[in-house]
Amino acid sequence: MQNKTVPNCLCGLEKSYEICCGRFHSGIQQAATAEQLMRSRYSAYVHSKEDYLLATWHPATRPPSLEFSDAAKTKWLGLEIKRHSVIDSTHAQVEFVARYKTGGQSAVRLHEISDFILEDGKWFYVSGVFPA
Repeated sequence: MQNKTVPNCLCGLEKSYEICCGRFHSGIQQAATAEQLMRSRYSAYVHSKEDYLLATWHPATRPPSLEFSDAAKTKWLGLEIKRHSVIDSTHAQVEFVARYKTGGQSAVRLHEISDFILEDGKWFYVSGVFPA
């Protein structure tokens, strides 16, 4: 009998997609921490899950839609969580670096410090800044 290896989730954790970010994308479970939400949002970008990204974006800062016209040309290379800071019971920050390539271009390094808020038991992405 051959042992089939299940690939790790694209968010970087050593779990299958189904038991990692897939459970959040399918609505089976809510992210319990801002870091879980950040990882699931990265994975949602990889899978072009606009509905999930918009649903987890705080209404005060959420755009009306997202542009995925280059999604087929974009290759996501990885996510590194640098820091997850709990500010208080309803606020947190996640510093991360995401890497991707679009078309034949050089890789892009997206370094962001993201703010998250917990409302009615659900974490939302609010905004982010790009450190120098």
